[in-house]
Amino acid sequence: MYKKLFIPGPTQVRDEILQVMATPMIGHRSQDYADLQREVIPKLQQVLYTENLCFLSTSSSTGLMEAAIRNCSQKKVLNTICGAFSKRWHEITLANGKAADPLEVEMGQAITPEMIDERLKTGQYDALTLVHNETSTGVTNPLYEIAEVMKNYPDVCLLVDAVSSMVGIKIEVDKLGIDVCLAGVQKCFALPPGLAVASVSQRAMDRSAEVKDKGYYFDFHVFLKYYERGQTPTTPAIPQIMALNQQLDDILAEGLENRFQRQAEMAKFVQDWARQYFALYSDERYLSNTVTNVKNTRGISVAGLNEELGKRGAMISNGYGPLKEHCFRIAHMGDLTLDDLKWVTGQIEEILGL
Repeated sequence: MYKKLFIPGPTQVRDEILQVMATPMIGHRSQDYADLQREVIPKLQQVLYTENLCFLSTSSSTGLMEAAIRNCSQKKVLNTICGAFSKRWHEITLANGKAADPLEVEMGQAITPEMIDERLKTGQYDALTLVHNETSTGVTNPLYEIAEVMKNYPDVCLLVDAVSSMVGIKIEVDKLGIDVCLAGVQKCFALPPGLAVASVSQRAMDRSAEVKDKGYYFDFHVFLKYYERGQTPTTPAIPQIMALNQQLDDILAEGLENRFQRQAEMAKFVQDWARQYFALYSDERYLSNTVTNVKNTRGISVAGLNEELGKRGAMISNGYGPLKEHCFRIAHMGDLTLDDLKWVTGQIEEILGL
C-alpha cells in the first residue's frame, strides 16, 4: 500500500517531480548535460546564499562527509558529537586515518559555541565537523553562534552536515564562513535519494591542494576539473539532477523565506501536539524545525503504531539506535504541509484513543 512518508528521509516526493525523472536520458558528456548542470548550480548557490563552488555527487551524504574529511584536514579534526549521525562523522574521520578528537554531549543536548571555543584554543585542530540538524535526536545546533566563534580560528575549516536542514532551515553559507556545507537531496529537497550536493569554499580548495592521498572519487580538485566543463568526474545521477533542477525552480517560486516559515509552522504544531499527548525528548532551546523527536511517555509500541498507520497510508519513524521504542520521530520537512501534519497526528490520536 502507498504510504505518505513522515520520516526524516527519504521524504515524500510529489508526482510532478517523479514525472520529471522519466525524462528521456541524455549523455553525461554531452552539451545537453553540461547545460543542465549549469542551470542547476546557480540555483543551488542561491538557496545556499553563496558564491562558492557547488558540487554534485552521485553518492549519499555520507560520501561527501568522507570527502570533507579527506580534503580539509592535514593536522587533526575536532568532531562534535550529539547523536548518531555526528558520531558517524567521527567514525569516518578515524576510518580515513585522520587524527581526531571527539567533543561529545549527551543525546538530546546541543553543541554550544563555548565548548568549541575552549577546544579550539588549544591550537591542535585544522578542521571541525558539525551536524547542523541531528536527525536522531531532533536537535538543531546553534550554527550562527558557532560560526561567530569560528571566525577567531581562520586556519580551522568549518565542515557542516546540513543533511536534514538544507533548504528547510536558513543557512547563509558565505555569511557564516562555512567551508563545506553538504546534504543529500532526499530530505528537505523532497527528492528521491541518490544525489548529494555541497558548497565548497576557496579555503577548503586551498587546503585540498595541500593534502596528499585523497583518493580519486572524492578529490575536490578532480571535481573542479570537470566542474569547469559543466560535468562531474564520474557518471552523474542524471534523473535526480533533472528533478533537482525542477525542484529548485519550485523552491525559489515558493520563496525561501516562505519555505522556512512553513517548516517552522509545521514544527510548532507537532511540538505543541507532542507536549499535549507525550513529551519532547530533546533540549527545548534547540528543537528542530524539520523533525520532532517525541518521548514515548505512554509506553506504547511504536512499531505497532507504525503498523496501524501503514494501514491508513502513513509512516513515521521509530526512535533511532538506543532510542528505539523509547521515542518516535515525526518529520515535517520538504513539501509536506500543515494539513498533512494535522492529518497524521489525528490518525495517531484515533489509533491510540487519545
